[in-house]
Amino acid sequence: MAEVAAVLGDTDNGLTGREIGDLLARLRMQDPTPGATKRIRLTEAFVLAQNRFGNPKRIITFIVAAMEPVQYRGQPDLFTLRQDRLNEHLAFVGLRVNDKGIVVRGAKAQTLDEASRVATSIRDELLRRKTHPEVLRYCSVEVLKKAHFHACLEAVKSIFERLRKTTGAQGDGAALVDAALALGKTGVPVLAINELGTQTERDEQTGVANLIKGLGGLYRNPTAHDPRLNRSMNDDELLEVLTLVSMVHRRLDCARITDGGL
Repeated sequence: MAEVAAVLGDTDNGLTGREIGDLLARLRMQDPTPGATKRIRLTEAFVLAQNRFGNPKRIITFIVAAMEPVQYRGQPDLFTLRQDRLNEHLAFVGLRVNDKGIVVRGAKAQTLDEASRVATSIRDELLRRKTHPEVLRYCSVEVLKKAHFHACLEAVKSIFERLRKTTGAQGDGAALVDAALALGKTGVPVLAINELGTQTERDEQTGVANLIKGLGGLYRNPTAHDPRLNRSMNDDELLEVLTLVSMVHRRLDCARITDGGL
Protein backbone atom coordinates (compact mmCIF):
# COMPACT_ATOMS: atom_id res chain seq x y z
CA MET A 1 0.00 0.00 0.00
CA ALA A 2 2.76 2.41 0.93
CA GLU A 3 4.58 1.72 -2.35
CA VAL A 4 1.47 2.44 -4.43
CA ALA A 5 0.85 5.58 -2.38
CA ALA A 6 4.43 6.65 -3.04
CA VAL A 7 3.93 6.40 -6.80
CA LEU A 8 0.56 8.13 -6.94
CA GLY A 9 1.61 10.70 -4.35
CA ASP A 10 5.04 11.39 -5.83
CA THR A 11 6.10 15.02 -5.46
CA ASP A 12 7.03 15.51 -9.12
CA ASN A 13 4.95 13.02 -11.10
CA GLY A 14 2.11 12.04 -8.78
CA LEU A 15 -1.46 13.24 -8.38
CA THR A 16 -2.05 16.72 -7.02
CA GLY A 17 -3.49 17.15 -3.54
CA ARG A 18 -6.77 18.26 -5.06
CA GLU A 19 -6.90 15.24 -7.36
CA ILE A 20 -6.32 12.94 -4.39
CA GLY A 21 -9.10 14.61 -2.41
CA ASP A 22 -11.51 14.48 -5.34
CA LEU A 23 -10.82 10.79 -6.01
CA LEU A 24 -11.21 9.80 -2.36
CA ALA A 25 -14.52 11.66 -2.16
CA ARG A 26 -15.76 10.24 -5.46
CA LEU A 27 -14.98 6.69 -4.34
CA ARG A 28 -16.41 7.35 -0.87
CA MET A 29 -13.12 6.53 0.81
CA GLN A 30 -12.27 8.20 4.10
CA ASP A 31 -9.55 10.87 4.05
CA PRO A 32 -8.20 10.72 7.63
CA THR A 33 -5.18 13.03 7.15
CA PRO A 34 -6.03 15.67 4.50
CA GLY A 35 -3.30 17.99 5.77
CA ALA A 36 -0.50 15.42 5.51
CA THR A 37 1.91 15.00 2.62
CA LYS A 38 0.38 13.33 -0.42
CA ARG A 39 2.22 10.09 0.18
CA ILE A 40 1.21 9.82 3.84
CA ARG A 41 -2.32 10.96 3.07
CA LEU A 42 -2.80 8.20 0.53
CA THR A 43 -1.13 5.58 2.70
CA GLU A 44 -3.43 6.38 5.62
CA ALA A 45 -6.49 6.31 3.36
CA PHE A 46 -5.44 2.94 1.90
CA VAL A 47 -4.74 1.41 5.33
CA LEU A 48 -8.12 2.58 6.58
CA ALA A 49 -9.91 1.09 3.56
CA GLN A 50 -8.01 -2.18 3.90
CA ASN A 51 -8.86 -2.50 7.58
CA ARG A 52 -12.48 -1.50 7.07
CA PHE A 53 -13.30 -3.86 4.22
CA GLY A 54 -10.75 -6.60 4.85
CA ASN A 55 -9.54 -6.66 1.24
CA PRO A 56 -7.67 -4.42 -1.23
CA LYS A 57 -10.60 -3.87 -3.61
CA ARG A 58 -10.99 -0.19 -2.71
CA ILE A 59 -7.28 0.41 -3.27
CA ILE A 60 -7.47 -1.26 -6.67
CA THR A 61 -10.53 0.83 -7.49
CA PHE A 62 -8.54 3.94 -6.60
CA ILE A 63 -5.68 2.90 -8.88
CA VAL A 64 -8.08 2.30 -11.78
CA ALA A 65 -9.74 5.68 -11.23
CA ALA A 66 -6.36 7.42 -11.08
CA MET A 67 -5.18 5.68 -14.27
CA GLU A 68 -8.19 6.30 -16.50
CA PRO A 69 -6.59 6.89 -19.93
CA VAL A 70 -8.99 9.72 -20.76
CA GLN A 71 -7.27 11.83 -18.11
CA TYR A 72 -3.95 11.50 -19.92
CA ARG A 73 -5.00 12.60 -23.41
CA GLY A 74 -2.40 15.36 -23.45
CA GLN A 75 0.18 13.54 -21.29
CA PRO A 76 0.65 9.98 -22.57
CA ASP A 77 4.18 9.99 -21.21
CA LEU A 78 2.88 10.60 -17.68
CA PHE A 79 0.49 7.66 -18.01
CA THR A 80 3.34 5.37 -19.04
CA LEU A 81 5.59 6.65 -16.27
CA ARG A 82 2.99 5.98 -13.57
CA GLN A 83 2.02 2.67 -15.15
CA ASP A 84 5.62 1.43 -15.11
CA ARG A 85 6.24 2.52 -11.53
CA LEU A 86 3.01 1.00 -10.28
CA ASN A 87 3.69 -2.26 -12.10
CA GLU A 88 7.10 -2.62 -10.50
CA HIS A 89 5.37 -2.83 -7.11
CA LEU A 90 2.20 -4.64 -8.17
CA ALA A 91 4.31 -7.38 -9.78
CA PHE A 92 5.03 -8.78 -6.32
CA VAL A 93 1.36 -9.65 -5.87
CA GLY A 94 0.84 -10.83 -9.44
CA LEU A 95 -1.01 -7.74 -10.65
CA ARG A 96 -0.34 -5.06 -13.23
CA VAL A 97 -1.94 -1.97 -14.76
CA ASN A 98 -2.64 -2.61 -18.43
CA ASP A 99 -2.73 -0.01 -21.22
CA LYS A 100 -6.43 0.62 -20.53
CA GLY A 101 -5.59 1.64 -16.98
CA ILE A 102 -7.24 -1.47 -15.54
CA VAL A 103 -5.61 -3.60 -12.85
CA VAL A 104 -5.38 -7.18 -14.12
CA ARG A 105 -3.52 -10.34 -13.19
CA GLY A 106 0.05 -10.53 -14.44
CA ALA A 107 3.36 -12.29 -13.91
CA LYS A 108 4.24 -12.58 -10.24
CA ALA A 109 7.74 -11.47 -9.33
CA GLN A 110 9.81 -13.07 -6.58
CA THR A 111 12.82 -10.73 -6.72
CA LEU A 112 13.54 -7.07 -7.38
CA ASP A 113 15.11 -7.95 -10.73
CA GLU A 114 12.02 -9.86 -11.77
CA ALA A 115 9.79 -6.97 -10.74
CA SER A 116 11.92 -4.58 -12.77
CA ARG A 117 11.72 -6.83 -15.84
CA VAL A 118 7.95 -7.12 -15.50
CA ALA A 119 7.51 -3.36 -15.31
CA THR A 120 10.27 -2.11 -17.59
CA SER A 121 8.98 -0.17 -20.58
CA ILE A 122 10.63 0.38 -23.92
CA ARG A 123 11.67 3.83 -22.77
CA ASP A 124 13.45 2.41 -19.75
CA GLU A 125 15.16 -0.22 -21.87
CA LEU A 126 16.37 2.45 -24.29
CA LEU A 127 17.82 4.42 -21.38
CA ARG A 128 19.46 1.27 -20.04
CA ARG A 129 21.10 0.75 -23.43
CA LYS A 130 22.29 4.37 -23.35
CA THR A 131 20.54 5.10 -26.62
CA HIS A 132 21.89 8.15 -28.43
CA PRO A 133 20.12 11.39 -27.39
CA GLU A 134 19.22 12.18 -31.01
CA VAL A 135 17.11 9.04 -31.21
CA LEU A 136 15.24 9.87 -28.02
CA ARG A 137 14.82 13.50 -29.06
CA TYR A 138 13.08 12.54 -32.28
CA CYS A 139 10.87 9.69 -31.12
CA SER A 140 10.48 9.80 -27.32
CA VAL A 141 6.84 10.95 -27.52
CA GLU A 142 5.97 8.15 -29.95
CA VAL A 143 7.77 5.58 -27.77
CA LEU A 144 5.95 6.74 -24.66
CA LYS A 145 2.65 6.53 -26.52
CA LYS A 146 3.71 3.02 -27.53
CA ALA A 147 3.19 4.00 -31.15
CA HIS A 148 5.87 1.73 -32.60
CA PHE A 149 4.89 2.59 -36.16
CA HIS A 150 5.68 6.29 -35.78
CA ALA A 151 8.57 5.84 -33.36
CA CYS A 152 10.42 3.89 -36.02
CA LEU A 153 9.61 6.46 -38.69
CA GLU A 154 10.82 9.40 -36.60
CA ALA A 155 13.99 7.62 -35.49
CA VAL A 156 15.11 6.81 -39.02
CA LYS A 157 14.18 10.32 -40.20
CA SER A 158 16.54 11.71 -37.56
CA ILE A 159 19.55 10.34 -39.47
CA PHE A 160 18.57 12.04 -42.72
CA GLU A 161 17.86 15.32 -40.94
CA ARG A 162 21.25 15.19 -39.26
CA LEU A 163 22.99 14.65 -42.61
CA ARG A 164 21.22 17.71 -44.03
CA LYS A 165 22.12 19.91 -41.07
CA THR A 166 25.73 18.73 -40.89
CA THR A 167 26.60 18.97 -44.57
CA GLY A 168 24.13 21.48 -45.96
CA ALA A 169 23.12 18.91 -48.58
CA GLN A 170 19.53 18.92 -49.76
CA GLY A 171 17.19 16.14 -50.81
CA ASP A 172 16.32 12.94 -49.06
CA GLY A 173 16.80 9.19 -49.07
CA ALA A 174 19.57 7.52 -51.04
CA ALA A 175 20.38 10.69 -52.99
CA LEU A 176 21.03 12.58 -49.76
CA VAL A 177 23.20 9.77 -48.37
CA ASP A 178 25.29 9.73 -51.55
CA ALA A 179 25.68 13.52 -51.50
CA ALA A 180 26.91 13.45 -47.90
CA LEU A 181 28.78 10.16 -47.51
CA ALA A 182 29.59 8.57 -50.89
CA LEU A 183 33.27 8.42 -51.85
CA GLY A 184 32.42 9.40 -55.43
CA LYS A 185 34.94 9.81 -58.22
CA THR A 186 37.38 11.77 -56.05
CA GLY A 187 37.32 9.25 -53.21
CA VAL A 188 36.66 12.08 -50.75
CA PRO A 189 33.15 12.36 -49.27
CA VAL A 190 31.71 15.55 -47.84
CA LEU A 191 31.34 13.86 -44.47
CA ALA A 192 33.98 11.33 -43.46
CA ILE A 193 33.41 8.95 -40.53
CA ASN A 194 37.13 8.10 -40.29
CA GLU A 195 40.50 9.10 -41.77
CA LEU A 196 39.88 7.18 -45.04
CA GLY A 197 43.56 6.28 -45.05
CA THR A 198 43.18 2.56 -45.71
CA GLN A 199 40.96 0.37 -47.83
CA THR A 200 39.34 -0.90 -44.64
CA GLU A 201 38.43 2.64 -43.61
CA ARG A 202 37.05 3.42 -47.07
CA ASP A 203 34.99 0.22 -46.97
CA GLU A 204 33.72 1.25 -43.55
CA GLN A 205 32.65 4.63 -44.95
CA THR A 206 30.74 2.92 -47.74
CA GLY A 207 29.27 0.43 -45.28
CA VAL A 208 27.79 3.16 -43.08
CA ALA A 209 26.33 4.88 -46.15
CA ASN A 210 24.76 1.62 -47.31
CA LEU A 211 23.45 0.92 -43.81
CA ILE A 212 21.63 4.25 -43.74
CA LYS A 213 20.18 3.59 -47.17
CA GLY A 214 19.06 0.19 -45.96
CA LEU A 215 17.34 1.62 -42.92
CA GLY A 216 15.51 4.07 -45.14
CA GLY A 217 14.46 1.33 -47.55
CA LEU A 218 13.45 -1.16 -44.87
CA TYR A 219 11.67 1.14 -42.46
CA ARG A 220 11.26 4.74 -43.43
CA ASN A 221 9.91 4.42 -46.95
CA PRO A 222 7.41 1.59 -46.30
CA THR A 223 6.36 3.16 -43.00
CA ALA A 224 5.79 6.52 -44.64
CA HIS A 225 3.75 5.14 -47.51
CA ASP A 226 1.75 2.23 -46.10
CA PRO A 227 -1.43 2.68 -44.05
CA ARG A 228 -0.73 2.22 -40.36
CA LEU A 229 -3.06 -0.75 -40.04
CA ASN A 230 -1.01 -2.65 -42.63
CA ARG A 231 2.18 -2.36 -40.58
CA SER A 232 2.96 -4.39 -37.48
CA MET A 233 6.03 -4.09 -35.26
CA ASN A 234 6.64 -5.76 -31.91
CA ASP A 235 8.72 -4.45 -29.02
CA ASP A 236 11.81 -6.48 -29.91
CA GLU A 237 11.96 -5.23 -33.49
CA LEU A 238 11.47 -1.63 -32.43
CA LEU A 239 14.29 -1.89 -29.90
CA GLU A 240 16.56 -3.42 -32.53
CA VAL A 241 15.81 -0.65 -35.03
CA LEU A 242 16.30 2.14 -32.49
CA THR A 243 19.54 0.58 -31.27
CA LEU A 244 20.81 0.42 -34.84
CA VAL A 245 19.84 4.05 -35.45
CA SER A 246 21.63 4.95 -32.22
CA MET A 247 24.79 3.24 -33.49
CA VAL A 248 24.64 5.26 -36.72
CA HIS A 249 24.36 8.49 -34.75
CA ARG A 250 27.41 7.55 -32.68
CA ARG A 251 29.39 7.04 -35.87
CA LEU A 252 28.24 10.44 -37.08
CA ASP A 253 29.38 11.96 -33.76
CA CYS A 254 32.95 11.23 -34.86
CA ALA A 255 32.46 12.35 -38.46
CA ARG A 256 34.22 15.38 -39.94
CA ILE A 257 33.56 17.70 -42.84
CA THR A 258 36.26 17.28 -45.50
CA ASP A 259 37.47 19.47 -48.31
CA GLY A 260 35.48 17.37 -50.75
CA GLY A 261 32.76 19.98 -51.14
CA LEU A 262 29.27 19.40 -52.43
